Amino acid sequence: MGKAAYGWMIMKDDNIPGTVVRTSTIPEELGRLVYLLTDKTGTLTQNEMVFKRLHLGTVSYGADTMDEIQSHVASAPAQVHSQASGNSTSSTPPRIAQSSAPKVRRSVSSRVHEAVKAIALCHNVTPVYESRTGAAGEAECAEVDQDLSDENRAYQASSPDEVALVQWTESVGLTLVNRDLTSMQLRTPNGQILTYCVLQMFPFTSESKRMGVIVRDESTAEITFYMKGADVAMSTIVQYNDWLEEECGNMAREGLRTLVVAKRALTEEQYQDFESRYTQAKLSIHDRALKVMAVVESLEREMELLCLTGVEDRLQADVRPTLEMLRNAGIKIWMLTGDKLETATCIAKSSHLVSRTQDVHIFRPVTSRGEAHLELNSFRRKHDCALVISGDSLEVCLKYYELEFVELACQCPAVVCCRCSPTQKAHIVKLLQQHAMGRTCAIGDGGNDVSMIQAADCGIGIEGKEGRQASLAADFSITQFKHLGRLLMVHGRSSYKRSAALGQFVMHRGLIISTMQAVFSSIFYFASVPLYQGFLMVGYATVYTMFPVFSLVLDQDVKPEMALLYPELYKDLAKGRSLSFKTFLIWVLISVYQGGVLMYGALLLFESEFVHVVAISFTALVLTELLMVALTVRTWHWLMAVAELLSLGCYVASLTFLNEYFELSFVLSHD
Repeated sequence: MGKAAYGWMIMKDDNIPGTVVRTSTIPEELGRLVYLLTDKTGTLTQNEMVFKRLHLGTVSYGADTMDEIQSHVASAPAQVHSQASGNSTSSTPPRIAQSSAPKVRRSVSSRVHEAVKAIALCHNVTPVYESRTGAAGEAECAEVDQDLSDENRAYQASSPDEVALVQWTESVGLTLVNRDLTSMQLRTPNGQILTYCVLQMFPFTSESKRMGVIVRDESTAEITFYMKGADVAMSTIVQYNDWLEEECGNMAREGLRTLVVAKRALTEEQYQDFESRYTQAKLSIHDRALKVMAVVESLEREMELLCLTGVEDRLQADVRPTLEMLRNAGIKIWMLTGDKLETATCIAKSSHLVSRTQDVHIFRPVTSRGEAHLELNSFRRKHDCALVISGDSLEVCLKYYELEFVELACQCPAVVCCRCSPTQKAHIVKLLQQHAMGRTCAIGDGGNDVSMIQAADCGIGIEGKEGRQASLAADFSITQFKHLGRLLMVHGRSSYKRSAALGQFVMHRGLIISTMQAVFSSIFYFASVPLYQGFLMVGYATVYTMFPVFSLVLDQDVKPEMALLYPELYKDLAKGRSLSFKTFLIWVLISVYQGGVLMYGALLLFESEFVHVVAISFTALVLTELLMVALTVRTWHWLMAVAELLSLGCYVASLTFLNEYFELSFVLSHD
């Protein structure tokens, strides 16, 4: 009941609206956390992507030069379609006629258009129109831009990155107006509709870290394989270049999420050969996934690098003060993300996950046992230093030096693991539980964080733009990361302190009456005669003592404002001093002492009234329990006073009709 009350108080807190408690068994765990493992995208950041940069290798476009891209997109389609309308010989005169124009300008314009077109086609976004009421509008493909306005269009996708990219292509003039399972339609700045037939779709996975699509242009019958993905996955697929790695690093240091876009033109014969092999692989009974992957990888060779995109994901409100509060509370924060090392490092610094005075040790990439040993020795010599490590290096270290790495990492005030897969996130949580002495808490917002959340001692999900998978799988669900501070500092502290007091009093209440029974039996030669029976036992466990003891769920040792102002108070909770073997033994001694004194005192002081020893000792017992609760309360609540008076009133009222146990004339006598 107490834990259910804690959950109700958390959900009714106006300072953290939208918080949902999905378990009633572990609210006090929020008050004893040592390690907080958090995702980055959607957890520390808003997951609202804004397109910031397009890099073509020789030229880069930022937020202030998007109008140039718009002009390139507006001019390029006219050239492309004027050439496509005629044969190869008729396309030569316009190129000669335009020889006075600079060739670099024309080359950049076509490259920009090709890059924007690739971004507009390679995705899983679907445009949805609010005003669509029937199926008639779906058939009118050619006039969809006339019937359905841009104001009614919304984009739906599994990732906000995809939506941000498609919204950007719309802003520069190439708009996705319709999509189904077999086709996509783009609208050019001059209102022309370009129809593309979707031949194959290769969705994004956390293992491949890339996605692709094969489309056929209905006007030219050209077949093109477009692909985009993380730079680590695409660097070995695209043709040799000398700028991709450097520019990815530059964008990552600015906190941008990078995607590499590439393409490969296919002939009809090449595609037919691929389709037959792909179909055969999908029909395989044994090792189907491996065979399908091998067929797809046969296409992923020597692809033409089109562009590099940079998308910004802004930090959530009050993330910096919340992380600083948690750090001051003694909680060690581990950020587990799938982003690049440079991006993760930049976000860690900008969000104050790593304080300004702390050094950052970037764990060098290791591939063998010897390299891991040398790098661990190098890291061992550093003190009070945040660690940044990639998923591949982490895998090597855990394979050969699991215990040594965990011991060193646990000494760090903050750890950043980048390029982490969902499986690695859950594995890290389990390692901390096995080797580190402390409670773990995992917080995330997406489906890829579910395994980490469920593996932790306490899981917290954020209802974000990636759906409600994480929040539904978690023990607690919040709407913003900043609510975590109050959830831990205030409600976590209160729940733990109240549970400790409640547990001790439940134990005290049962042990003191057992001691009195033991003393009574020992005095009378261990006769098996019950001291209290019938309604006295029932009343003692319910109406006489239950309300005051249960009212301890309203007790506060520190005001919420003070708990938030001085998060250092949280450090003592992790030591578990409020409910330990020491406090258990203390309360056992108190219970035995009080039970013995009450029983012996009643027998010695009222020796002449031995017939009424039950009424005398039971009255002393009830008053002692009520007094103990009153002395334990740190902050009085009006309901606590009501509970004390109500229990006392119930006991006094029961004296009038429990004639079997209490003689009314003796109770009212003054002698």
